[in-house]
Amino acid sequence: MFEEASEVFDNMFKSSFPLTFIVFIPAVLILVSPLPAEAAHEFTVYRMQQYDLQGQPYGTRNAILNTEARTVEAEVLSRRCVIMRLADFSYDKYQKALRQSAGAVVIILPKNMSAVPQDIVQQFMELEPEMLATETIVPVYFAMEDDELMSIYTQTLTSSSSQGALSAAEGTGSAAHTDCNGRLAGVGGEDLPTIVVVAHYDSFGVAPWLSYGADSNGSGVSMLLELARLFSKLYTYKRTHAAYNLLFFVSGGGKFNYQGTKRWLEDNLDHTDSSLLQDNVAFVLCLDTLGNGDSLHLHVSKPPKEGTPQYSLLKELEMVVSSQYPEVKFSMVHKKINLADDMLAWEHERFGIRRLPAFTLSHLPSHRLAQRSSIMDVRPHVDVKKLGRNTKVVAEALARVIYNLTEKVETGSDNLNRRRFQVQEEQLSAVVDWLTAQPRAAQLVDKDSSVVSTLEYHLGRYLKDVKKHYVKADKRDPEFVFYDQLKQTMNAYRVKPAIFDLLLAVCIAAYLGMMYLAIQNFGVLYSVVRRITQPKAKTH
Repeated sequence: MFEEASEVFDNMFKSSFPLTFIVFIPAVLILVSPLPAEAAHEFTVYRMQQYDLQGQPYGTRNAILNTEARTVEAEVLSRRCVIMRLADFSYDKYQKALRQSAGAVVIILPKNMSAVPQDIVQQFMELEPEMLATETIVPVYFAMEDDELMSIYTQTLTSSSSQGALSAAEGTGSAAHTDCNGRLAGVGGEDLPTIVVVAHYDSFGVAPWLSYGADSNGSGVSMLLELARLFSKLYTYKRTHAAYNLLFFVSGGGKFNYQGTKRWLEDNLDHTDSSLLQDNVAFVLCLDTLGNGDSLHLHVSKPPKEGTPQYSLLKELEMVVSSQYPEVKFSMVHKKINLADDMLAWEHERFGIRRLPAFTLSHLPSHRLAQRSSIMDVRPHVDVKKLGRNTKVVAEALARVIYNLTEKVETGSDNLNRRRFQVQEEQLSAVVDWLTAQPRAAQLVDKDSSVVSTLEYHLGRYLKDVKKHYVKADKRDPEFVFYDQLKQTMNAYRVKPAIFDLLLAVCIAAYLGMMYLAIQNFGVLYSVVRRITQPKAKTH
């Protein structure tokens, strides 16, 4: 029987060598291959900004990721997903990953951003603009810390391999913004002077889905709504109905060169039939980043001349601060409009270009400060007490201009303040809480967004003729182009290192080689085995 089996195997494998692989390879793979990798963790990641400004690309230009993970301490990062924590992040390490053509970069952010040490926060704020200014094809993502993700990071740190996978098709779309405005009509004639109060509602940061813009510019929008509430009360009474039209404008696209304001001005100045901005514009007051600090700066493109309404507001602001809030430092900051820059410094410059008297009030002395455009600008960065104080300063100064209350009329101003001019800090806090409950990056806020509809509702409570303006960029030659796929789900897998696959291939090759030799020499092998296993004959 064994002789017959030997002859069958010998003939079969000698005549059909490929049959060897058909029979043995599946068995080998089943027996020695590792179990399929299971998903270790599934988590949400937020992609870095990607947009085009006047044809110039900014941010990351790629979104697809399927590569092995390494920490930034590894020597070789090429085609690897580099994972790093915020505490370990630096621009040099970031540049190291880009120089080595990393497959992707994932930065892990702590859950509680307010607990991050201030020096780390400040360092990252200053690095965000540099990251955006550096165009790269390496996908850059941010993820919020959790136990599973930190476990993956720790294992990667100790050279255990893991692999991230992310399928993302990039899509493009032109920039679009939605604005809201409402007004309080003055009494006493048709050609009344108009005071315009402006604040942009959108936020900006290195990652759109993590941009909450608490101080910049949630505080400005909160102050605008409170001013609308205060003056709507005064305008309901005949005695305090002033001879000024008050126009409140909440603009979109503020972080993208104030595109919403630009189009709104074009619609209202170039189309006189439906213009809200009459010839008699007293001044435009823009509110930006007013939720903290013990200083107030009035940023102007052209110093106001004595005898003008804007000069009156400047003097009233100085008087209110010096007499009622001596702890606050007030100053005027003069900066000419630089049309050569890609981005305007402040929102009032949009009005200044159209020759409308305008200025911006902020607690920041310069437009270049990092907290205006950072994902670190979260709710704890707004001090409601200081926001309330700043709102009182602005409301008091505006009232003194509108009602012509000079320094000599202290009693009238105090009576006005006590009766119907009480700033509600609870209202300010509630608006800031609501605004920081969702990201408000321009890419994420469309005409049907809850942010826009809620702003329209609040303006409608206090003002008349509240309208929304939907502005869409020209598709043929847009100034801005936004890109989607900014929020994705990433899958992390625990896998064997690449050397394991090489070792496995060598073992399989050796096994198949041995089996082939054994089959080719099956008769010899059978004779040896038979001689060894054959029982010895007993002699008597």
